[in-house]
Amino acid sequence: MISSNDLRPGTCFRYDGQLWKVTEYQHVKPGKGPAFVRIKQLNLRTGAIVERTYRTGEKIEDIRVENREMQYLYRDGGNFVFMDNETYEQYSVNEDLVGGSAGFLLENTNATVMIHDNEILDVSPPTFVEVRVVRTDPGVRGDTAQGGSKPAIVESGATIQVPLFINEGDVIKVDTRDGRYIERAKG
Repeated sequence: MISSNDLRPGTCFRYDGQLWKVTEYQHVKPGKGPAFVRIKQLNLRTGAIVERTYRTGEKIEDIRVENREMQYLYRDGGNFVFMDNETYEQYSVNEDLVGGSAGFLLENTNATVMIHDNEILDVSPPTFVEVRVVRTDPGVRGDTAQGGSKPAIVESGATIQVPLFINEGDVIKVDTRDGRYIERAKG
């Protein structure tokens, strides 16, 4: 058991029979009345985000989760197949669990997989990935000064906004947390 005061972003716990992960944390001390903790918590099974308030010092059941590096191998219908880099065991993960990060998973790249009691709860691709642009409209000469953007489809299947000077075949660096273009890849 942990105290609500110990909750921080990334902390995982069990509440009302559900597994949760803290995404945002705020300790509030109003001028009148007792202090309390306001958090945004992510349901690790459904993906729902809930804002909840806990009394200061309230006891909460913590859970032990393990983050493992696994290699994404291939897609098999509605599942993604990962291999544990240490044990070489293969795990099939439903595409609903992978969610939005599926657009940034490239075959034979590593991802961080969160596991609790041999159940995969979350899959996170690397924070930054380098991907090749497979389809985008050509930029119009002279339009680069305005700082505009255009949609581009990358080799992993995701569609992101890129600057007008990016062309098909370019390799770009993308932030997987929000799908934002960072820069052209070096080399």
